[in-house]
Amino acid sequence: MLGRTTMSVDTVLKLGRGAVIELERKVGEPVDVYLNDRLVARGEVVVVDDKLGITMTEIIKANKS
Repeated sequence: MLGRTTMSVDTVLKLGRGAVIELERKVGEPVDVYLNDRLVARGEVVVVDDKLGITMTEIIKANKS
């Protein structure tokens, strides 16, 4: 399942192969991808070779203020 969690970049970089992060979404459901509280992409949860992944369906352009 996929959903929401908050992690620092440092923590993400320390995750090893096979690390598990419990989330709240299921295969086929849409997901939003955030980086530093900014929406950067939208996608869908997929399974490839028995592994979960996210297919990016839309990349969100940065707002130029």
